[in-house]
Amino acid sequence: MEQTASFTQTQIPQPDRHAEAQRLVHGHAREQEQTPSEPRPITVIRAHSFSPIALFRGLSRLADYRDLLYTLSIHRLSVRYKQSILGPAWALLQPLSLMLIYTVIFSRIARVPSEGAPYALFAYCGLLPWLYFASALSTATGSLVAHFNLVTKVYFPREILPLTYVIAALADFLVGSTVLGGLMAYYQVSVTALAWYVIPIVAVLTVFATAVSLVLCAVQVRYRDIGVAMPLLLQLWMFASPVVYPLRVVPRAWQAAYELNPMVGIIESFRRVVVQGQPPAFHALMVSAIVSAVLLPIAFAYFKHVEATVADII
Repeated sequence: MEQTASFTQTQIPQPDRHAEAQRLVHGHAREQEQTPSEPRPITVIRAHSFSPIALFRGLSRLADYRDLLYTLSIHRLSVRYKQSILGPAWALLQPLSLMLIYTVIFSRIARVPSEGAPYALFAYCGLLPWLYFASALSTATGSLVAHFNLVTKVYFPREILPLTYVIAALADFLVGSTVLGGLMAYYQVSVTALAWYVIPIVAVLTVFATAVSLVLCAVQVRYRDIGVAMPLLLQLWMFASPVVYPLRVVPRAWQAAYELNPMVGIIESFRRVVVQGQPPAFHALMVSAIVSAVLLPIAFAYFKHVEATVADII
């Protein structure tokens, strides 16, 4: 049966992207005077197909608004800890406090193995990429709903909003990495040549976090249960990933299915190359990379497909 695509008519800003970015952030722009002979152009947001051409057009439109992405990302970082006493120090306190709690529970009480590394360093090295992923998902999921007044008044590629939260989470990850360096110096763990693998590992993590954020953000507009269930989902997901325990404690019969979780290869490989000085878990990391590479274009295409009705439903 032929379906009719939903669409929304929204006024599109004119050519100066940087000025428009400032207008969206600060909300102080004034309406430009227009004569009847010069009507303001209107863009019609139609439901995108899942074809490669539609995907390319969406990416081209996103590239046109790169100034807006940059400005909103800087704004997100500037207001993230605004009017808080500790400010950016919260990016350090969260993984540090969790590291202390897990060290007491899993090192002193449960006696979880730490592959020969001090458990505090072992746990922090697992928490750092996990908190990046969890922070990106928990904040990006509600980004469209939280900015409904912006979404319903002016046109811009809606994916910019969840992307800014992923960028903010990446910034927290980089800040938290300074503590990792301090812990390695304290425990006299040297960095090896294998540490360069951190770059592709974090790249895979960023791709996966972006893909999942786009899907959940789009679904959250229609079904607000996603935001309510997010804390539980992330808690279960964390214990289904080798954050506080090594991969080798998972029974061999379960490992094939266990490694289908992309966070397994990412966290285990990150810990191996940074703390243990060993090569990454290539098989698990390859699974993570393949899943992430396949999921991102699908997630982006789905987001652009449902973008047409976001302003009507939100």
